[in-house]
Amino acid sequence: MNRECNVTKRVQTENGLRYCPVVLSGNGRIKPDVVLVNGKSEHHPEGAYYLEWREGGKRVRLSVGKDAADASARRLRKEAELNAINNGVAVVPENGDGHRSLAASVAEYLEETKLTKKPKTLAAYSTALAYFVESCHKVNVEDVDRRDLLKFCAFLRGEKKQAPRSVHNKFENVMSFLKAQGIRGLVGKNDWPRFVEEEPEVYEREELDALFAACDAEERLWFEFFLMTGMREKEVMYTYWSDVNLTSSTVRVSHKPDRGWTPKAYKEREIPIPAKLVKSLKALKAKSDKTCGLIFPTAGCKPKLDFLDGLKAIAERAKLDAENFWLHKFRATFATWSLWAGVDLRTVQLWLGHKDIESTMRYLKPSRSQQVREKVNEIFA
Repeated sequence: MNRECNVTKRVQTENGLRYCPVVLSGNGRIKPDVVLVNGKSEHHPEGAYYLEWREGGKRVRLSVGKDAADASARRLRKEAELNAINNGVAVVPENGDGHRSLAASVAEYLEETKLTKKPKTLAAYSTALAYFVESCHKVNVEDVDRRDLLKFCAFLRGEKKQAPRSVHNKFENVMSFLKAQGIRGLVGKNDWPRFVEEEPEVYEREELDALFAACDAEERLWFEFFLMTGMREKEVMYTYWSDVNLTSSTVRVSHKPDRGWTPKAYKEREIPIPAKLVKSLKALKAKSDKTCGLIFPTAGCKPKLDFLDGLKAIAERAKLDAENFWLHKFRATFATWSLWAGVDLRTVQLWLGHKDIESTMRYLKPSRSQQVREKVNEIFA
């Protein structure tokens, strides 16, 4: 039984990025930049070609660049290789013409990442892969081996003075890059760099009392909104009045196509908000600019970008250590206080927008409340 290898191209459609089948000409060659989208031929010069085949029941995709003729040739070679293996024939590796340079593969991968990921993610991949190319002296991406990856970890720790968590994250980014090139199984689980998962820090109530006492009414609402919703910075920046339901006391995290912004992991969610915050938002809405949909806009109806600078300034004004104040700490406090109050893990996971329950479980910090102290005293009285 012959095994097939198909060619697709990853292109931008009205429904987002998709792997679309290529269109073949009468001689069987791929028509450059022409793909089938919902059964109709469309011209798409963007994106790269991919080979697709199945191994052990799983689909495998391999990026083969932007040249249609090269993609067609690579498909024939791969199909021959698959059928040779299927028939027990030894496979001769591709010659030099079939190799992909490491530098070119990285550049192509980053170009695609720019289309599919947010700027912060692109920056992380760019840094990790720049360091990998600096540490790895292999010319072709196919020649990368386990030793190169172990050397990369040592390079990050020694030459770049990276913290254990940063080493792990950059290693993970490089592994994602290699997987996109069809390269798997180079390292075992014990080869992955390790780091100690630090316990999330939360604000003490006394800290928040002092901080809020130093705020004016507008500043207080900014940071009460962070605290009482558990939303990420950009989620707050892109919150519209249409996301807030003052009747049901909820706020939504939603996609903003008009501003080119999407929630993390493309997941929308709804969060209940307390009556105290509802009252403050009603007062703000009554005096807000009705022509601007943002809750916290700057002049010209732009998203507010300086929440962190404002927080640091208020902390200094309150004679607090500004180093102990940052925006994500409000989110950690929201999660921890919710769990201490008896809200179940699954519900808090949904409020936070976490993909997995393990991320939420990090906030299961031991309570240090007076009630807990009294219970301990009762146990050992």
